Amino acid sequence: MSGTVDGRARRDDAQPAPDGPKWLKPTVDYGPLLVFLGSYLASDIRTATAAVVAAAVAAVALSWLVARRIPLMTLVMAGAIGLFGGLTLILRDDTFIKMKPTIVQTLFALVLWASLALRRPLLKVLLQGGFPLRPAAYVALTHRFAVFFLAMAGLNEVIWRTQPTDLWVTFDTVGQIALSLVFIGTQVPFMMRHQAGEEQG
Repeated sequence: MSGTVDGRARRDDAQPAPDGPKWLKPTVDYGPLLVFLGSYLASDIRTATAAVVAAAVAAVALSWLVARRIPLMTLVMAGAIGLFGGLTLILRDDTFIKMKPTIVQTLFALVLWASLALRRPLLKVLLQGGFPLRPAAYVALTHRFAVFFLAMAGLNEVIWRTQPTDLWVTFDTVGQIALSLVFIGTQVPFMMRHQAGEEQG
């Protein structure tokens, strides 16, 4: 009996996690951005655009090959990169790749608010497994993320329209990641105070 239980435990331990190994998500999330930045520093915006389109396709393929699933955000971002990057390359106009963050982040904000209007907060779906919150907290957090996305969209518009491409590329890669991490960090205390099943302090 012991051998059977131990054997089952060993087989369960050998099963891959549903989301794949721990290195997969950061590789898929940040790999294309690093490729874009590195390619731009080595060449120019058009070369970097072609490289990030290829990297986005590779990220989707890697997710499927390793985890046998493609996260929705990975698919959405790959689609956006493919669309705006493709327009940039076909029409030879850098405007499209520079406008991508504006349009994508604005759409994120609108989708979040639409989910509230439908009484199905999207953040509840995204956070439920690892960070369940009280219902009212999901609503408040959704508003906060939507406003943040709109602010990032506006900032992208200001930067690409008024600043050199070098600065925009830095903002689109390093800057957006840094600002997103800072924003998420500022929301952690709120999330900790409003966990489901916890008393509000």
